[in-house]
Amino acid sequence: MNSPVKLVIFDWDGTLFDSVGQIVASLQFAAQQFQQPLTAADAKSIIGLGLPEVAQRLFPGVPELHSDILQAYSEHYVANSVEDAWFEGVSEMLYALKDQGIKLAVATGKSRKGLDRVLRQTNSEALFISTRAASETRSKPHPLMLQEILAETGVETHEAIMVGDTSYDLEMAMNIAMPSIGVSYGVHQPELLAQFNPASIVDDVADLHKELLAKVQWKQAV
Repeated sequence: MNSPVKLVIFDWDGTLFDSVGQIVASLQFAAQQFQQPLTAADAKSIIGLGLPEVAQRLFPGVPELHSDILQAYSEHYVANSVEDAWFEGVSEMLYALKDQGIKLAVATGKSRKGLDRVLRQTNSEALFISTRAASETRSKPHPLMLQEILAETGVETHEAIMVGDTSYDLEMAMNIAMPSIGVSYGVHQPELLAQFNPASIVDDVADLHKELLAKVQWKQAV
C-alpha cells in the first residue's frame, strides 16, 4: 500500500527563487577583487553547495583568500539582490500545497543568515514547517539536512519528496532513497539531473505545480 505524501522539501535558489543570475554575478565580482579567474559557467555550476565548499571548488589554490572572497561575495549579493523574487507561479503553488494539508520545508546551500533574509524578503517564514541551511549542517549532496528535516517533522523518507534544480539536490535525495523531482529551469541541465533517478523532470513552475498536486492527490486517493 502506498503511503500518502506528507512533506515536500524544496531547494531555494534556482528552484523557488530566481536568483541564479545574481549569485553568478556576485561570485564573479568577488573573484575579480582578488584577481582570481572565474567563468560564469564555473560559478553557476556550484550553486547549491555550502559556501565553504564553493570556495574550495572554485579557488582551490588560494585557501588563504577563501574567507575574504566569501565576504566580498556576500556583501555584493546582499546589496544587489533586493529585487530578486520567487519565480512566477511559486507563491500559488506553495499555498495550494499547503491548502492540501502538505507540509513544506526548505533544504538549501545558503547560510542561515542568508536564508532568513530571503524568507523575510518573500514573507514566507510561516509557509515552511522546517528549514535547513548548509551553514548549520552538512552541505549537499550529503543527506544530513534531509535527515534532520525528517526527524523534526516526524515524516518517513518515503512520505517526502525533494524538489531541486541541481545534481546536488537529487543526489542528496538519492543517498537516502527519498523520491525527487528535478526542475530544468534552474542551474543544471536535464541530462545531468536524470543521472540521479528523479521521478520526473519538469520545465517550469506550472508543470512542477501540476506534478506535485497529481502525486499528492494520487497517493492520497490510494
